[in-house]
Amino acid sequence: MKALVALILLVQLPIHKAVPAAAPAPLGCDDPESEAAAEVAVSYINAHSHHGYKFALNRIENIRVLPQGLNNDIVFLELDLLETTCHILSPTPLANCTVRSFTDHAVEGDCDVKLQKVDGKFSVLASKCHSHPDSREDVLQVCPDCPLLESLNDTEVSTLVTSALKDHNSKTPNAYLRLLEIGRAKIQYEPAHIVIAEFAVAATNCSAQDAKTNAEACHLLPDDEANFGFCTATMVKRPSQDLEVDCQLYGHQPGVTYSQPGQDTSAGLAPSVVQGFTNHNLKFSHNNPVASESSSSEFPTAVLSAKPVAKRAVAEVAQHDKVPRPVGFVPPPPPCPGRIRYFKI
Repeated sequence: MKALVALILLVQLPIHKAVPAAAPAPLGCDDPESEAAAEVAVSYINAHSHHGYKFALNRIENIRVLPQGLNNDIVFLELDLLETTCHILSPTPLANCTVRSFTDHAVEGDCDVKLQKVDGKFSVLASKCHSHPDSREDVLQVCPDCPLLESLNDTEVSTLVTSALKDHNSKTPNAYLRLLEIGRAKIQYEPAHIVIAEFAVAATNCSAQDAKTNAEACHLLPDDEANFGFCTATMVKRPSQDLEVDCQLYGHQPGVTYSQPGQDTSAGLAPSVVQGFTNHNLKFSHNNPVASESSSSEFPTAVLSAKPVAKRAVAEVAQHDKVPRPVGFVPPPPPCPGRIRYFKI
């Protein structure tokens, strides 16, 4: 009898079932952790780019976190970047580089980056990017007289770079410089005909004076002595003719090298890798073939799609707005895409 009573009491005891832990809330594009991942990604992109300019973060378009285990996550980022005025060889920290203005014919970079986060530390596994300038129509609509980007191997541009480098070498008492690459070029036709170019250079083992007798004997310094620099040149062709050149050498930077794709570095010859292009496309440095969620830097469309997420978030906010809210209520922003830091192209 006692056993029966005990059994009845035991059955009546409340049963506590284990409640599964709630899944962590998805990261928003402007969350500190997302921005920390983006900072690592942008640093990686600039460090592994071989030509052109450094890029700065403009917007985090999307983020996806796939847990792999304890303190181990795979993170997929979709980033919008903007070109800065700092060449990839410049020692200037990215934080001190100026993002080119919209009227300077801005160049946008789009990157998918796959990272791993282990014990709170991010590392990049793969990256895939491409970059492109804003449309000529968009620039002219805001600034009808602004010069526009021109092909890097345009005849007028090549002529300017040749003349500018010759002019500099004829006047400097220092090292004789050779062209590495033309980084950027613009031409304006009205109200004046002006050609503008920016180009990377490197010091040779000759002084400019020595090069006057035998320039062909002058060679770029070896990596452990390399001294890179940057020049800007402007040639006015109409209504009057004028040439302005400014070249600065950075000084030797240990560990900094320049990847030469087999081009002639004589003054005025544009690298073959950029023939016909108006900018150095990031895809030449970042084009990882891995392309699935398990083994790719590229986002699977079924998992990540920035525009549908944004539309869904807006729709949800609109649905919530049908519910009476206190006076002054401000609906929360959608988690992605994130804020625009400069301007949208």
